[in-house]
Amino acid sequence: MVTRRGMLRGGLLTAVGAATALAGSGQVKHWFGWDRPPLGGGYAAAADDLGAVAHGGVQIHYFRATTEKLVALTFDDGPLPEYTPQFLDVLDEARAPATFFMVGRHLEEHAGLVRHRLGRHEVGNHSWSHDDLATLDLAGARRELERTHEAIKRHTGREATLLRPPYGHLGGSTVLAADSMGYDIALWSHQMRERRYAGDPTAQAQDLIDTMRPGSIVLAHDAGDKRRLVALNALPAMIAALQERGYRFVTVSELLRSPSEGRPAEARSASFSASLEPSSG
Repeated sequence: MVTRRGMLRGGLLTAVGAATALAGSGQVKHWFGWDRPPLGGGYAAAADDLGAVAHGGVQIHYFRATTEKLVALTFDDGPLPEYTPQFLDVLDEARAPATFFMVGRHLEEHAGLVRHRLGRHEVGNHSWSHDDLATLDLAGARRELERTHEAIKRHTGREATLLRPPYGHLGGSTVLAADSMGYDIALWSHQMRERRYAGDPTAQAQDLIDTMRPGSIVLAHDAGDKRRLVALNALPAMIAALQERGYRFVTVSELLRSPSEGRPAEARSASFSASLEPSSG
């Protein structure tokens, strides 16, 4: 059962109510295999002070009901020497773009691994130390994101616009910190299930091929233990099979800019807007 930890002092973000309403209506699907999104976490006193609100709304995405056969591959936790270069090699061979949600301290130490290798790819913020942002206050969450934002800018020459919080955990402080930096939040609808398919990358690839739908966001990791070999070895077959079925791989930002079913391109389906006006309750 998902709990809401650390309610905001003086007012709970309406994001919690919005997400709960979506979950109850059946609109929220594929949240990490759970029935509803994992909301809760750190105290965020700035919610009581609208002067601290920078943009007034954060879009939280995990899927886009697009009219095109598009899929966004994403990789978390790198860059690290053992797997990041190998995943980049596979993507280069397939000419498939992806979004890498980087841990700031890993990028600071291993920037050379991705130098001159990110041409077709997107870079997002995955915090500095991979701490659970939902357990931090607003100042702590901002420090984690700001250090990584600056590292991405310094080492890649890019301005990140997307945040993926570690573990996919959302807390009030996380949402407020994202808003203050102009970020949207990108979660996922599908993932590499390396424990389930341990030692069987063919089955892992087939699972994703069979369940993929246009607008999916796929989670994998380019850092970690030997389980990552399942994802690494499944990736070429999965990409090739989906391309044969007419799918095109795009970055998350490209996916979010695509036209959605029955709506103009600016519509944000399968997401919810986290209003930062404090609740009166």
